Amino acid sequence: MKVKTELNFPAELKEEAIICQLCKQFDIVLNILEASFSTDVGWAILIFDGREEELKKAFEFLKSKGVEIENTEIPA
Repeated sequence: MKVKTELNFPAELKEEAIICQLCKQFDIVLNILEASFSTDVGWAILIFDGREEELKKAFEFLKSKGVEIENTEIPA
């Protein structure tokens, strides 16, 4: 299953390797389409590819870290 989504990262996470953690902790593949990070905030548009159960776990992990998940869609 592939899911395209936008992630918004709070400033306090700028030193954490959140995207790297996703790939290591969950059986998913990430494709970063666009991203921008500054000292205050960061955002990224990614395609998540994996089993539905793994994607749900990955999104819950992100939410628990304070990452906002927006504009989620399933690409055709």
